[in-house]
Amino acid sequence: MLFFGNQPSSVAFIFSPTRFSHRPVDKRRRVGYRLYMLNIDHELSSLEQAGLYRRLISLGSASGPHITIEGRRVLLLASNDYLGLAMHPRMKAWAQEAAAAWGTGSGASRLISGSTTLFDELEDCLARFKQTEAALVFNTGYMANVGLLQALAGPEDVIYSDELNHASIIDGCRLSRSRIEVYPHRDIEALAGLLEKCGHARRRIIVTDAVFSMDGDIAPLPELAALGRSYDATLIVDDAHGTGALGPTGRGTLEHFGLAGSPDIIVMATLGKALGSFGAFVAGSHDLREYLINRARSFIFTTALPPSVVASAMEALNILKDEPELCRRLTQNAEFMRAGLKTLGFNTLDSRTQIMPLLIGNPDKAVAMARRLFEEGIFIQAIRPPTVPQGASRLRITVMANHDIQDLEWALDMIGKTGKELGII
Repeated sequence: MLFFGNQPSSVAFIFSPTRFSHRPVDKRRRVGYRLYMLNIDHELSSLEQAGLYRRLISLGSASGPHITIEGRRVLLLASNDYLGLAMHPRMKAWAQEAAAAWGTGSGASRLISGSTTLFDELEDCLARFKQTEAALVFNTGYMANVGLLQALAGPEDVIYSDELNHASIIDGCRLSRSRIEVYPHRDIEALAGLLEKCGHARRRIIVTDAVFSMDGDIAPLPELAALGRSYDATLIVDDAHGTGALGPTGRGTLEHFGLAGSPDIIVMATLGKALGSFGAFVAGSHDLREYLINRARSFIFTTALPPSVVASAMEALNILKDEPELCRRLTQNAEFMRAGLKTLGFNTLDSRTQIMPLLIGNPDKAVAMARRLFEEGIFIQAIRPPTVPQGASRLRITVMANHDIQDLEWALDMIGKTGKELGII
């Protein structure tokens, strides 16, 4: 066993040299590895000193309004399981039945032998749900955005991207090798100016989050769609946090604005947030689906989702139709919590959804507040750079449809008390 680093507790490689090579270990290469690892140690120390070090927190129970961490039962205000479907009895039953009938894994990529009829059924359901011609399932939202942008755009194209778009959109733009124009957050006039100045391009693509995951605000989709039509630009909308949460029937942000089924808008959405399962999908035309099957590398070169995941995602759509009160309760809880936070004097930016930022600014103070709230029995994560801009550290509060009002009232009392103790309000 070999450790590289100052102490065994630091980052280390653990391996048997004979497993990988029959050649003797070159001492110069060993020194190189040691220096490399020391550089990592230095970077980790720098992150810790700046208050930006991240650690995994292991839950001891299933996701829900209350969870167990380190043997303690705490109120969870940091989950994307907005409708509480991850533990819904019907979801679990479908997942179990699918695993029993189809096995625990798909065995191959979709283009080899992993594309079962379960995928056909789910994609038909998703297309009807989003009121589009077709849909294609990806393994994650990250892979969907990266695959979609990499497939549709290239060096001869221009992508216009909101400055607060999710990292998966940013990386998809980079991988496309397109010219990228970043416009100020939700600034329609600035975007129009960029579109006006653009020279020749094979394709123009406007891409935006629908609900911004760190701010909880909503993109001006009607105005973006109108700009797209005026300048012959395709609009791509990441509706990860709107799907299942917004709109009269939970179809998402496009339904919220009366744009559902617009043929000139491509939608990406996830199955692992309000829909309580896992994975993602792109909804659009039949031709787009076929094109992505042939060109999206993150679709082509990965093993297909397990049958249990596909089946539970299908049942989530049925539950959404059968239990419309879930969306209403989520909206009511979000409005109650947001009003309470504002009354206490917190800055929640322009949140209009179930995602509410508590803007703090200083990363150390954000971490201190999250720690104090955990001691009181509330789990909320501190969000720091680079996830958010410098000086914009915050607590990110999310509510669920199955939170009791009494729990939210108690949480508001504790958040207000802690905010005063730390001089935040």
